[in-house]
Formats: sequence, C-alpha cells, structure tokens
Amino acid sequence: MRIAIAYDCLYPWTLGGGERQYRAFAEELAARGHTVTYLTRRQWDGPAPELDGVRVRAVAGRAELYDDGGARRLGPALGYALALLAHLLRARHRYDVVLVSALPATNVPAARLALVLTRSRALLVTDWLEVWPRERWRAYSGPVVGRLAWWVQRLAARLSPVATCHSALSARRLVASGLRSTPVVSPGLVFPGDPGDPGAPRLGVPEGAGAVPQVVYVGRHIPDKHVEALPAALAHARTRLPDLTAAIYGDGPSRPAVLREIERCGLSAAVSAPGFVAREVLDAAVREAAVLVNPSAREGYGLVVDEANAVGTPVVLVDGPDNAAVERVTEGVNGVVAASTDPVVLGEAIVRAVEGGADLRRSAHERYTEAAQSGSIAATVDRILAVATGLGAPR
Repeated sequence: MRIAIAYDCLYPWTLGGGERQYRAFAEELAARGHTVTYLTRRQWDGPAPELDGVRVRAVAGRAELYDDGGARRLGPALGYALALLAHLLRARHRYDVVLVSALPATNVPAARLALVLTRSRALLVTDWLEVWPRERWRAYSGPVVGRLAWWVQRLAARLSPVATCHSALSARRLVASGLRSTPVVSPGLVFPGDPGDPGAPRLGVPEGAGAVPQVVYVGRHIPDKHVEALPAALAHARTRLPDLTAAIYGDGPSRPAVLREIERCGLSAAVSAPGFVAREVLDAAVREAAVLVNPSAREGYGLVVDEANAVGTPVVLVDGPDNAAVERVTEGVNGVVAASTDPVVLGEAIVRAVEGGADLRRSAHERYTEAAQSGSIAATVDRILAVATGLGAPR
C-alpha cells in the first residue's frame, strides 16, 4: 500500500514518545514493503533526512510549537493543519491510507476535508495519543482556547472513519466524544529491542543494578508532569532510606521550580538535575536506578513504564483521572502507584519500590517480556493494517 503518516514532529529532531512511535510505525511499514511517506514540518538544516525506506517530506516550515509554559501553541497547530490540507489536495490519489496523528486534533478535519474534496478513495485512520476532557483542556490552554480545542477534538472524533488509540482510557473518551465506530485499541507500544525502533532500550536486568538506592526521573519539566513534587517526596523517603539519592533528567519551564525545591528541601548534595543528556547516559541511568518515578498527572500511554521495565527497573506513578499509564502497572509486580503527589504518600511509594529489591526487578522484567510478545510496534502495525485492509484499502 501507499501510506502517508502525518505528524508535525520527527524523532530525534523532536523528542518524545509520540515522535518515536510514528517514526517506528513508518519504518516498520516500509520494512514490510509498503511505500511510506512521512508528512511533517521542517526541523532540520539542509536536505530532508533519510530513513530506511521512508520518504520524509516537510509540508510546513519551522515553528516554535510550545509556549513559555510548555503548552502547544495554536498558531503552529493551525499552520500545519492548513499545510497538510494543501498537500493532500495536491496529492489527490497518491495515497491508499493516510494515518494522521490527532495531536493536535486540527490535523483530522484538515485531512478529512482534503480527501472529501478530491474524492480520494484513501482510507483515513486517526491515531490518538491522548483524549482530554473539557476541564483538562481549559486548564491547559485557558478558558477560550481550551474550549475551542475541546470542540475541535469532538469534531475530529466524529470525522474519524477509523480511530486507533493506546489505552482503555482514550478508547472510552473517544466513544464519549462521538466516535461513530469502535475504537481500535492497539495491543501496546512497548519496544522489545527491535533495531527498527530508533530509541530501543537495551534489554535484560544488569548484574547488580539497583544495588545503590537511586531514583531517576526522565521527561520534560512542565506543569502536568509535577516534577517539582519530587524533592519533597524524596526528602520524606530519605527519612526511611538515608542513602537514597536521585537524578532528575530533562528540562522545561518548570525547571526553576524544581531547582528551588531541591534547595528548599536541603537536597543539593543528594539530588542532581543535569538537564538533557545523551541517550546512552540516560539509558545507563535507568538501567542502574533502583526505581524510576514519574509523578505526571496525564499520560496517554506510559511508554516510560515499558522502557524502565525492559531493563528490570520498577516504576512509581501517581494515580489520576488523566493518567493512562497506571493501566500498565500492577502493584508489587512492576511498580507502585501512589494515590497523590503529597510528599508523604509519594515518598512512601518510593520506599516500597526501592525495598522491593531484586524480586521486584525480576518481576518487572518478566512483566515486560510478557507484554512485549503482543505489544510491540510490529503487533500494533498488524492491528492497524488489519483494520485498513478490512475496510477496503488495497492489500
């Protein structure tokens, strides 16, 4: 088939789970003999990057996607949607399947309109990394833009002939948003060491890993991630585990608050915040950590759970109505779920995970191994192709 994947970011020029997912989708489809075009925006200098069997096409120019608070800006989202619309109008019958990321949701009406106006027989598949309620949109983008974004999300769901998502939470919300078909919940997005994944972790439980009680956080420092809650929780955990240390990786608008909290809690000697580091440094840190903590309030899938469990590192998450990652954790098997970011509650969850020791590391890796059999990128692509061919896309 001739397949287009539309997403305005491309790994590794933009970092994130969604970026890795769509690149891995593209390379997996190309490896199976399909003709794949990745429609994105320019993020590089010089010629378009070369991926294995994938044509990368910039349909939009450079843009600052996020504002100073870490929220997606409306202008670039609309700009990419219009550029995608223009490209698909020109492309006409160039594609058999157009897989469009619904992040942001403005991409979906643009693609649907182009295919309708050109009377294209291409099948539109929308992929949903997250689906938010109105209250979350208002908190994220403000009362005006947030309400508009929520309505666009509902419109996008109604305009989706086929919708795929990656959690039961997103599936329920898609149905509530007016999706007229049954959402296809992919078996997962774990990365079982497949060389086709550009960010695949090294698998296995390293000898002696976790012997030194260190906590790691990996991700952006934005309000929804609640990174600033970590120092106080670590301070409480250290009352039980005095040798506990931590490394808080990543950067973003919340970083100054994180640094202030480290100082306020008197943890400058025990907690480091090195910012962004090379991938190999990050992988080593996760492999050697006693536990990976992610206090995020919202996750559409929870790739960090799989990445940590792949090397036997258990996780600590925080429960919440917008956090689909908790679906991936079984208490005492591959991690611990804290009820809130309260310092005592989160700190005690960290203590339980660290004290789980080698037994918890083994069971975390075993859980990952089981999930990887049905939850790889290849298995997810199988599900998407089955739906596409079942609805009339050429084989």
